[in-house]
This record gives sequence, C-alpha cells and structure tokens, in this order.
Amino acid sequence: METPLDFAAQTAMRVGKVLQDYFRQGALNARLKSDHSVITEADLAADRIIEIALNESFPQELRLSEEQKLNFRPDAEQVIWIIDPLDGTTNFSLGLPIWGISIARVSHGFSDIAAIYFPMLEELYTAQRGRGAYMNGERLVLSEATRPKPASFFSCCSRTFRNYQVSLPYKARILGSAAYSFCTLCSGAARVVFDATPKIWDIAGAWLIVEESGGAIESYDGIQPFPLRPEIDYEKQVFTTLAASTPDLLSRARQNIRPKHAK
Repeated sequence: METPLDFAAQTAMRVGKVLQDYFRQGALNARLKSDHSVITEADLAADRIIEIALNESFPQELRLSEEQKLNFRPDAEQVIWIIDPLDGTTNFSLGLPIWGISIARVSHGFSDIAAIYFPMLEELYTAQRGRGAYMNGERLVLSEATRPKPASFFSCCSRTFRNYQVSLPYKARILGSAAYSFCTLCSGAARVVFDATPKIWDIAGAWLIVEESGGAIESYDGIQPFPLRPEIDYEKQVFTTLAASTPDLLSRARQNIRPKHAK
C-alpha cells in the first residue's frame, strides 16, 4: 500500500513532468494576483492534478492550496494537505530553472510529511517527522560538526535588504523560491536563510525538512505558523522565517538581521 510520503513524492514528481512541458513551451499566460505575485496557467494545471490525486487517495482529508484557499477552520483532529503547486512562479515564467512543487501533510497542527521536487534540477527533498530528511534518497544531516562548504551563502528573499539591515559574514543569494532557499540550507550550501513574507504553503514542507535534517528554524517575529489555528486567514498571513544550520548560528543570525524601520 502506498504510504502518505510515497504519495506526496510520487505526486510531486508527476506534476513536475507536466510543469516541465509548460516550461519548455514558454509563452505562458501570466497575470498578477491581488498580492502582486505571479500566477500562470501552469500553476492552475498543477494544482488541479494534485487536487484530483488527493481526492482519489485521501478523500476525507482537507486541502489548503496557494491557488485555492478553501474555506475551513482547522482543528487539532483534522489532517490537512498544504500545497504549493508551483513555488517560484516568477522564475518559471522567466525561463529560470529554480522552481518546484511542495506537498506537505499537517497532522495535529504540525507538518509530519513533506515532499518538495525541483524538476529542472532533478532534486527531490522528502521528510517524515521523526524519520529524517532526504535528498534523492540520501540522508541530510546538519550538526555542529558539519563542515560548511567553502562558499556557503546567506539565502534570502527579494524584500530582505529593502526592509532589514543585514550583517552576516556570507555572500547573499536571492534564489526566487522560498522552498528552494530552505532546501539549500539542508544540503549544506546555505548557512542561513531568511524569508520576510512567506505564506504557509511556502514553508509547510520546508519547515519539516529543515527540522528533520538537524537544522534550526523559527519564526522571526513571534507569529508562529504551527500549530494551524482556526482564527488565521492563511491567504493574508505571512510568517517571517529564519533558519540556520545550527541553533547557535541561528541565534547569532537573529542578532544581525534587524528591521530598518523598527519602532
């Protein structure tokens, strides 16, 4: 019988093949959503494939997607799949290869299954709570003893330097995909990751992958993404997130990322 993790991974890879076809065709119909993020016909097609797959395999479980914000009030007893059918849509629409599909399952308010697939890079990141994180089947392990790569970097979003004063001893990289930024931490390429405005579907899978790889991740401003709560409008709420390869580095990074316009 297919496990939830197998389902998430296989579905993400199946959607990845469809998105690759869209990507190679180019000339996508793209528009801006109300929050000024980009959406294309490929986002909607990918979302529909995942919706059908969930209805077939887990018909009793709820779904929260970036492209279809279903109206429900999550409680501790509900299992909810949180989907970003195309993370990095702007990259995708511009012909840049850093984009992927994120599928996460939330149980008892917290992510317990995650699969994030980056088709053009052929990288599949998976995690199950208590059972570790993997990239293409190889265990990801971060610890104090992990030797950083010679050119380790600080990964952040495009809003970071506009709104924050950053003083870190690493070169900065803006990759255009929140999920991929956090995954680069787990693979050892990035040492610190900061995203100022991610939504729950941007981080639901990546958060678990960071935790299960041994990295440190937390809310930057105290607004916690987990457990899911019924009073939150997830379409509007952002969860400013900071992650690092070790808890000590996370603490030092927090001290060196400061809002420019703090009251």
